[in-house]
Amino acid sequence: MSEQTYPSVKDLTVEEKASLTSGGDAWHLQGVESKGIPGYMITDGPHGLRKSLASSTGETDLDDSVPATCFPPAAGLSSSWNPELIHQVGEAMAEECVQEKVAVILGPGVNIKRNPLGGRCFEYWSEDPYLAGHEAVGIVAGVQSKGVGTSLKHFAANNQETDRLRVDARISQRALREIYFPAFEHIVKTAQPWTIMCSYNRINGVHSAQNHWLLTDVLRDEWGFEGIVMSDWGADHDRVASLNAGLNLEMPPSYTDDQVVYAARDGRIAPAQLDRMAQGMIDLTNKARAAMSIDGYRFDVDAHDEVAHQAAVESMVLLKNDESILPLDPNAHEKIAVIGEFARTPRYQGGGSSHITPTKMTSFLDTLAERGVEASFAPGFTLDLEPADPALEAEAIEAAKTADKVLMFLGLPEAAESEGFDRENLDMPAKQIELLRKVADVNPNVAVVLSNGSVVSVHPWAKYAKGILESWLLGQAGGPALADVIFGKVSPSGKLAQSIPLDINDDPSMLNWPGEEGHVDYGEGVFVGYRYYDTYNKAVDYPFGYGLSYATFEVSNVSAAKTGANTASVTATVTNTSAVDAAETVQIYVAPGKADVARPVHELKGFEKVFLKAGESKTVTVDLGERAFAYWSEKFNDWHVEAGEYDIEVGVSSRDIAATVSVELDGDGKTQPLTEWSTFGEWSADPVGSKIVDDLVAAGERGELPKLTDNAMMRMFLNSMPINSLPTLMGEAGKDVTKFLLDGYAELNK
Repeated sequence: MSEQTYPSVKDLTVEEKASLTSGGDAWHLQGVESKGIPGYMITDGPHGLRKSLASSTGETDLDDSVPATCFPPAAGLSSSWNPELIHQVGEAMAEECVQEKVAVILGPGVNIKRNPLGGRCFEYWSEDPYLAGHEAVGIVAGVQSKGVGTSLKHFAANNQETDRLRVDARISQRALREIYFPAFEHIVKTAQPWTIMCSYNRINGVHSAQNHWLLTDVLRDEWGFEGIVMSDWGADHDRVASLNAGLNLEMPPSYTDDQVVYAARDGRIAPAQLDRMAQGMIDLTNKARAAMSIDGYRFDVDAHDEVAHQAAVESMVLLKNDESILPLDPNAHEKIAVIGEFARTPRYQGGGSSHITPTKMTSFLDTLAERGVEASFAPGFTLDLEPADPALEAEAIEAAKTADKVLMFLGLPEAAESEGFDRENLDMPAKQIELLRKVADVNPNVAVVLSNGSVVSVHPWAKYAKGILESWLLGQAGGPALADVIFGKVSPSGKLAQSIPLDINDDPSMLNWPGEEGHVDYGEGVFVGYRYYDTYNKAVDYPFGYGLSYATFEVSNVSAAKTGANTASVTATVTNTSAVDAAETVQIYVAPGKADVARPVHELKGFEKVFLKAGESKTVTVDLGERAFAYWSEKFNDWHVEAGEYDIEVGVSSRDIAATVSVELDGDGKTQPLTEWSTFGEWSADPVGSKIVDDLVAAGERGELPKLTDNAMMRMFLNSMPINSLPTLMGEAGKDVTKFLLDGYAELNK
């Protein structure tokens, strides 16, 4: 056997094959040393490397890990709308994996933010599947470009933490295909992640780890996935059923390899299926071999910190900027008061399995000191859920009284949101809001800087602030990034990847959140996030795609050209109409016309972030493929494009549309076979059936068959009636009409 080549599964015993389909310990693959197959390490992401210091023993300690660059979690990075930047983050993550001998980093997580209360919203990308897929693919492509694997997760429908280990997510096929699958599908087809991690939950009654339809029929056979599927930690409850479904690897090990061996020998697992699952593990090991063979590599800590810095800059979203309170001028000799413990003790990442030990940590106060910016500081409150401290409040109010401008750092403490539990409301801590009110009473020039992993209610307290900067969780370089934006070195360019509702009860999923008696119904279907708010004209605080800038822009010269039967290309000119260099994100939404199914009023189907110097213009072109216009038809069990006119909206948020143009599409021509259960209206609309209906009308005019009624009310009943029910409306002669239609259809389809 060559040292450069691992064996085939044909070289292994049944016992060795079985062993490959389970981990060696909590963080390692199970190798076969006698056959030259090493047990490489796999460990957490998703926004940086979390390698436990106890990893060599297989133990788990979420707070004790090797130093690694903490990049902004997806809650922030998703607001960048910058796939190229996200790709750079992925490359940097991979280099750290190479140094630490980690073959696969567990991430990104692309589950949809179905409800803002979801406990893992901080590490998921968006309420929109197109945005989630087209951003997170940068992590996958970036990491794997360096010879390290990713684990796209959690497949599928892990949208809540409540009862997450067993809850049954009851979801329609259409909602799965249009909302909960597309991010996974796009990344699989575009970047082929080396691994996919299945979710804990059940989907329509079947655990993801044992779901053959999910892991084999859809993932492999439809989408062409070439990698391996692993379980989330503890999500595999039946090794035999999971292997048959298409799960290559259970993590961590349950020490039940003997069950697999017995099942292989008594026929409960076909030899070919065990071979496929084990060969996948060999292939994964072979992919990682080159990178894992590099010795002595050391990543550039400062260079990676700078990538984290740029990512943090582009993660921020400016929500409000009355009287242009931001940016502050550090040379204006204004007295600045910084209030809020977050300025000194930043909340830079979420809680749970993704908790990273950063290589360095620079707070906003640290950055002010480094840059020689004078400011008074008062913590104002403690970072816990305890009541307000009157002494801290009094100190903060005094600092505000003597300041020209106040920067208030507010947000959610770590105890308020984490993996493992869902939030109960969108409220900010009451003591922080009360302090904001008191500060505004003595100084109206307040700008709030938020730190939170998922959206918080803004409307109840926004009147106390002239400026609001949503900084999310910014990773280890948040301090200098905040200073860059707050003092105008860089204009904010982030756009919301998640709508901010006025009230959590406005969210349509609240009717079924978080479920009952072991299941949760996804009753809102495809109407998730802005798809619901915009379709039903529901007021929101800040819409999807929203974000202010220090610059101003104009979108003009919008046009669309049909490029195929059901494809189009959209072009627009973006101009920076200000004296400030800045970036704008052009967003493309497709708005279908009249459809056979209930469709959202519009859906994001393209975007491009453009950096423009003051006064500069650039032309943006976005191609729209057939899927941009399609919906999932449960009737056809496939994607379907109806013929007709579609509007294409070009704007800078889902509710700030600069121009709308239209294209007329041919449709895909799909039809269902007509039967006696097809309505008369369906026969009339079908290209084949309509010919027979014409013959029927002609026969009626000749007196050979009953003449169809011209009465509008009766025609309404006729069109909605299956043709086997025509005697109800036409008497016994209706049988002749039904027979005529069916015989004619059979003749034309010979």
